[in-house]
Amino acid sequence: MAQPTVTDIRAYVLRGGGADYHDQQGTHWIDDHIATPMSRYPEYRESRRSFGLNVLGTLVVVVEASDGSTGFAVTTGGEPAAWIVERHLSRFVLGAPVTALERIWDQMYSATLFYGRKGLVLNAISGVDLALWDLLGAVRQEPVHEMIGGAVRDEQRFYATGARPDLAVRMGFLGGKLPLHHGPAEGAEGLAANLALLADMRAAAGPDAWLAYDCWMSLDTDYALRLARGAAEHGLRWIEEPLPPDDYWGYQKLRKALPPGTLLTTGEHEATRWGFRMLAEMGCADILQPDVGWCGGLSELLRITAIADAHGLLVVPHGSSVYSYHFAVTRHNSPFSEFLMMAPAADEVVPMFHPQLLDEPVPTDGRLSVSTLDKPGFGVRLDPGLPLHRPYPR
Repeated sequence: MAQPTVTDIRAYVLRGGGADYHDQQGTHWIDDHIATPMSRYPEYRESRRSFGLNVLGTLVVVVEASDGSTGFAVTTGGEPAAWIVERHLSRFVLGAPVTALERIWDQMYSATLFYGRKGLVLNAISGVDLALWDLLGAVRQEPVHEMIGGAVRDEQRFYATGARPDLAVRMGFLGGKLPLHHGPAEGAEGLAANLALLADMRAAAGPDAWLAYDCWMSLDTDYALRLARGAAEHGLRWIEEPLPPDDYWGYQKLRKALPPGTLLTTGEHEATRWGFRMLAEMGCADILQPDVGWCGGLSELLRITAIADAHGLLVVPHGSSVYSYHFAVTRHNSPFSEFLMMAPAADEVVPMFHPQLLDEPVPTDGRLSVSTLDKPGFGVRLDPGLPLHRPYPR
């Protein structure tokens, strides 16, 4: 029986929150003096928006099939990614059977090798791939998690990322991951402040709560080791992405030197099976954290998790809401997930990609039932009232 084919693909952009969750206005914990690679410059230390973390905005990819079905996905990338989708990637999608996900992915990746491989181009490829999975689910009237093998558990547990792990624990989360506020350029005083905040959060969250530090590529090996050693007495569960993502050798060295019981995690800004193969084979991390909207989409995430599983590593995707939930519930090496606390004060559970997605599920008491994902595709709708802009129509 002939499969429907893809008849249209469109790329839109949006500003403000949602998939580009750093694009916030006003006071928000996610933009409050957080250590970054730019923290060595005092003028860019107080706010990540000051150096342009929110310049891209959200990319929305919409695909349509010959039977009238539609699919969509949101990720980051904004206008540059929209251009790539419309003017380059579209040729590999239009006219293809809705089931041709492997061929489409390979053609998109191979055709962009000369200017892609990682970063913005992989964001664009990820957006297209996720939209095609959503479309296939609509055609088959089947949730994505069923199409990739089915759930291996009835519910998914979560930890929370935000400024208040103590509140997260009270909401039922396993614990919390704090943003690191002070980097090497702020010296011994900054390091002491980082450790003091962790001590306060341990006292407030209790002895059994998970506590971790998200370092967002801001440290060097020496500082990361001093931070981890000082944090060990406060039961730090892991130190996340302390080094630049391409410093595989630094991660390898750091992991060997960490205090017993402290894990090293990274991968949020890594892409493709080849990048994660480097992390796995060089022993760079205990937990890999690909973002399904950045690493190459769901098709590539499935390849990445196979590499991780073969090396005995956990895969706990970075944020990404329903796009990672459908994946995680099907994998034994993804036993828990991250939830980004997008309330400005991290004091309540709100949908991560609000206001862009409708019907977006959120954890209750730190848990998400697989039954809440039992809708076609990824199970969410794009808010029809959004001010979508298509900057590069074909």
